[in-house]
Amino acid sequence: MLPDKPKFFGRRKGRTIRKAKSFLLDNFLPRIRIAADKKIDLNSCFTEPKEGYFLEIGFGDGEHLAALSQRMPQYGFFGVEVYQNGVANLLSLMTGLKDGNAEDLTDEIKLLPQRTDNVRVYDDDVRLLFSLLPDSAFDKVYLLFPDPWPKTKHAARRFINPDNLRSIARILKKGGILQVATDHPIYKRWTLETLHTNPDFIWTAQTSDDWRYPPKDWYETKYQRKAVREGRRPVFFEFRRI
Repeated sequence: MLPDKPKFFGRRKGRTIRKAKSFLLDNFLPRIRIAADKKIDLNSCFTEPKEGYFLEIGFGDGEHLAALSQRMPQYGFFGVEVYQNGVANLLSLMTGLKDGNAEDLTDEIKLLPQRTDNVRVYDDDVRLLFSLLPDSAFDKVYLLFPDPWPKTKHAARRFINPDNLRSIARILKKGGILQVATDHPIYKRWTLETLHTNPDFIWTAQTSDDWRYPPKDWYETKYQRKAVREGRRPVFFEFRRI
């Protein structure tokens, strides 16, 4: 059974979702949604075993998740996002269905020809999912541009905290990577201070270039482009599971 829902801070829905994306939420999301009502066997989530598994927590508009999963079809990708507008956008990126080309929404929805069926989605709070995931399951966990909750009184709401790091450490393989990107100065400092005292992770950076520039497999997101335009330089931290 799922654990009791923890208190969630943040938006679950924004502006009105247009017709095609609403159709995808109703008719395509159920096909790739993770059934989080029992312990999860990652291999059974796909029609065939994958070489490894990646998890993106809070995938936003889905650009990063859609790009990496298309680039690496041999891997299984699990994306978690509570914001329904973002989930809808990911589904649009995967299928190519949008209002401009959605003449007949009754046709069977298919993935774009260049894609394979290697993405699964959980559209609720990831903390509800943690206890259902197996130990040492993921090669990499992405946490990209999480809400910094910059006010001191809201610090307890920040996703990087001892409890969540303990859960991430459990589901990461030894040697697996936790990748954190942020453009907020308070969250940069918070991330380094919190991970520095965590016994399960070690920062992999050897030079400043290792965290000032994105890794080789990176895909630039809409949020990242906005941050750069507004003068906020993102950083890219990688921590290895000890």
